[in-house]
Amino acid sequence: MDNNIKKLRTAADISQNDLAKLCNVTRQTINAIENNKYDPTLSLAFSIAHALNTGIDKVFNYNAKKK
Repeated sequence: MDNNIKKLRTAADISQNDLAKLCNVTRQTINAIENNKYDPTLSLAFSIAHALNTGIDKVFNYNAKKK
């Protein structure tokens, strides 16, 4: 799943650490999600969208992986 977290976060002038605090996770978790190394839970995905003041569809882009 691709995401626009870094783009939205920097546009809102929010650091990874600040976003992590708003979502009750570690900065490393936010970093891993931004770098597509970790897919967040549905709850965390909504928390990130809420913290960035946007819809979940603006934060995450679902791309079905072809086998």
